Amino acid sequence: MKALYRLLYYLSILLTSILAGFTLAGAFAGDASPGGFKLMPFIGLVLPILLLANVVSAIYWTVRWRCWVFIPLIAILGNWGYLTRVLQFPLFDSASQPNTESSFLKKNERATESALTIATYNVNSFNHEHTGFSCKQIAAYMKELGVDIFCFQEFGINHEFGIDSLRTVLSEWPYYYVPPSSPAGESLLQLAVFSRYPIKEKQLVTYPNSNNCSLWCDIDINGQTIRLFNNHLQTTEVSRNKRKLEKELRADDTDRAERAALTLADGLHENFKKRAAQAEHINQLISASPYPTLVCGDFNSLPSSYVYQTVKGEKLNDGFQTCGHGYMYTFRYFKHLLRIDYILHSSEFQGVDYFSPDLEYSDHNPVVMRMRL
Repeated sequence: MKALYRLLYYLSILLTSILAGFTLAGAFAGDASPGGFKLMPFIGLVLPILLLANVVSAIYWTVRWRCWVFIPLIAILGNWGYLTRVLQFPLFDSASQPNTESSFLKKNERATESALTIATYNVNSFNHEHTGFSCKQIAAYMKELGVDIFCFQEFGINHEFGIDSLRTVLSEWPYYYVPPSSPAGESLLQLAVFSRYPIKEKQLVTYPNSNNCSLWCDIDINGQTIRLFNNHLQTTEVSRNKRKLEKELRADDTDRAERAALTLADGLHENFKKRAAQAEHINQLISASPYPTLVCGDFNSLPSSYVYQTVKGEKLNDGFQTCGHGYMYTFRYFKHLLRIDYILHSSEFQGVDYFSPDLEYSDHNPVVMRMRL
């Protein structure tokens, strides 16, 4: 019995060390291109789960009062850079309200005329409803927040509620850029920008072998030109592939399930590489921007990823790190573990507040940032 106890004890130490090793590797996932390191982007993808597992491990060794608690603690602290991108102190603002509409509106009331508010939202084709209800609710909400520039991903124009109807609902923002959803015969997941300020130069950015796209436009804000990038980078297709895998598992065929799992992994890796190439291209465009720059949208990537690190580069700051507080997630499913929507900004902008309200009109939450230029 004593021998079995010692075996389990040493096995626990081994498993703790392996878990910590993978977690520490996740700290370097953002530096590893998916084209050269096949495993690293997967580690970066599951990093939130690995960190939670290390917290459990640390509690376990603390309860047992063993020195091995230092192993998961080192793994957690080694990912401090990631943690600061999803968790900012103070956890509560001065009004003791974390990441809420109320605190944002109070700051909105105190804002000066030089303040600028931008929102980005993957609306998932307005939750695939054709009556215009979701769009009207979203527009009313953003108007209340005083949003000046509104970026959409998966804009979702349809025959029942077309572009003219959308423009009417979004008339609070009289200037807009809505690129065609099918340029040169290619079907795209549509983007849009609506603004209170005049839009000058603009351009759609498409990617090979992808329905995703980006755009940039120059906006005149009281005589000051800024360049805005709106992005929807390569879709993960996790939900679709997950349903396929579950179907194969229900078939009770081990070989089919194994093939489906390998197909899922290959599909994820292919999309990792596509997003990486898209991020590198956007980084080049950002570097060439002659104006103060805002970059927003759905990156389909965590802050631990190569994509996030590449888009952010040396020129941009993460709005959540400059003026956010509390815990930040933007995808409403997967246990609220995923932050994949962002607003990044160049140093000319001074952050005032950053939050992501929990709205029911999409599988994403919007991100809203107030700043000064």
